[in-house]
Amino acid sequence: MQLKNRQVTSKIKVGIIGGAGYTGGELIRILLNHPYAEIVFVHSKSNADQFVHNVHRDLEGETDLKFTSVIKPKTDLLFLCVGHGDAVKFLAENNIDNEIKIIDLSQDFRLGETINKRKFVYGLPELNKNLIKKARNIANPGCFATAIQLGLLPLAKAGLLKDIYTTGVTGSTGAGQGLTASSHFSWRANNIQAYKSLSHQHLAEIGQSFLKLNPSAHVDLNFIPWRGDFTRGIFISSQIKCSLSLNAIAVLYKKYYAPHPFIVLSKEPIFLKQVVNTNKCFIQIEKLGSKVVIHTVIDNLLKGASGQAVQNMNLMFGLEETTGLKLKANYF
Repeated sequence: MQLKNRQVTSKIKVGIIGGAGYTGGELIRILLNHPYAEIVFVHSKSNADQFVHNVHRDLEGETDLKFTSVIKPKTDLLFLCVGHGDAVKFLAENNIDNEIKIIDLSQDFRLGETINKRKFVYGLPELNKNLIKKARNIANPGCFATAIQLGLLPLAKAGLLKDIYTTGVTGSTGAGQGLTASSHFSWRANNIQAYKSLSHQHLAEIGQSFLKLNPSAHVDLNFIPWRGDFTRGIFISSQIKCSLSLNAIAVLYKKYYAPHPFIVLSKEPIFLKQVVNTNKCFIQIEKLGSKVVIHTVIDNLLKGASGQAVQNMNLMFGLEETTGLKLKANYF
């Protein structure tokens, strides 16, 4: 199904695999209010036959959908909201018609992997918008990868990246809904921790994107992620050296992001509450001498996951990419 110029004769029929987690819940919330999408089924083996709002309590009064263990074939698009490694397993075990498009929110296909002759396009709209419009299968980017790349893509395209030193802090929802020692409230409250220093799983997809923009460049990204004492959002600070003036750098960013509606370039200090509950990314740039710091903030569950997935769906089906995603930040 291709919906041209929003002249819609029928809605996009959507199935969600793995609908009981955080990303599944956010996806349901967005799609229930999307003017051109219809949720046909929400799949969850462990919650089959339960009302969706019994798990996602914020949806009580919004829907009478029930989870199902059955995969319904009459869909236009499947969202795979499953754990890493489980998307490959799902597609290997289930004969999904090639006419059904797929958006995978795991990391299983972000580096060009294929399965059953399905080829996946890396779904960062600010990098691959034209490819996404033509794609049948999308590998949704990781949350940290999205935030870091959006802060650096204009510089990568201009060949101005070499040594990058990045720190980033994420909320507890980035670890998923399953309870672990480091996601438990009594551990997170009044606490922070660095983890996976210099070895985070999102580094490979970031490097892949930089090479696409500038194949001859050698970029060394040094990334230290942090677990933060809050639930939603990612704050990234990337430091590089650059001889361009702050004004010249700003011009690069304005030109690069002119066609991209979810990017906001700010001259003022940015903070998480500007983006939580939205599909936006705020970017602020500072410069002192030859040192440049690029700050970015996103909601890890929306622009870092489910919101970006819906943005990709809009592009794949010929809709305006902001459709269903004009969301207000919580702020207070």
